[in-house]
Amino acid sequence: MELENQEILTFINTVKSLSDYDFTEYSDKSLKRRLIKILHDYQLTTDSLLQKISDDHAFLERIVKDITVNTTELFRDPAIWHSLRYDILPGFAHRSNLNIWHAGCSTGQEVFSMMILLNEMDLLEESGIYATDINSDVIETARKGVYRYRFNVGYLSNFDAVIRENPRDHNVYFDVPYSKYLTIDKVRDIIRIKDSLLKKPVYQKMDLVTDPNPFDLKFDVVVCRNVIIYFNYELQNKVFKLFLDNMNQGSVLILGVHETILGPYAAYFEKKFQAYYKK
Repeated sequence: MELENQEILTFINTVKSLSDYDFTEYSDKSLKRRLIKILHDYQLTTDSLLQKISDDHAFLERIVKDITVNTTELFRDPAIWHSLRYDILPGFAHRSNLNIWHAGCSTGQEVFSMMILLNEMDLLEESGIYATDINSDVIETARKGVYRYRFNVGYLSNFDAVIRENPRDHNVYFDVPYSKYLTIDKVRDIIRIKDSLLKKPVYQKMDLVTDPNPFDLKFDVVVCRNVIIYFNYELQNKVFKLFLDNMNQGSVLILGVHETILGPYAAYFEKKFQAYYKK
């Protein structure tokens, strides 16, 4: 199936006219790929899709969620978490409070990864954990903290690599049981986050494109991984300005492995380790 540029533009304009969602500056390739999948999954033509979102606001919301859904996992890309543990977070250990924002938190595994790591570093108690996503369904999943075991069994090897092992000293091993943070029920195919972690994060629905910071504070760590890769150059810079305006001096921005800061806002950050430090 192929989509013409005019069809994509018509979809964007239709959604914009019916809601507050604006996909104008999303990556053309990403949006096109998601739309083709939607047409296939719902067995619709472009015209029937436009008609259906015009007639049914709930369906429009569902399509927006299909477009914006992102995948995540516990301790995704362990090398990033190694850098957080040994290079980045120790620089904040002297602070009386540490505010962390997960922008585009998806289903919450990254939020819980951060809290587990902070707890192992004795930094969780003084940390404020805030998380946002455009998709209310994934936020609800994050609040519950329940995931499929068989589908996500790789979480445990990531846990081992980040929490139990020390890549800087292979003679060091941290004897941290999974049960400290996770309840695993193989029969029911469930991994459940412990209640001690579930009650700490503050979640808020937010569109990074159009909404201001929903929290009345600035942040020391902003984590936005594998989100801006779906935005074009202009929209990326809007988001970088949003982050910059809501970060304390010397705070850090963590992006995905294949993401970087280009353009005018690169001058306001210095890349060290796996982070961009606000100058």
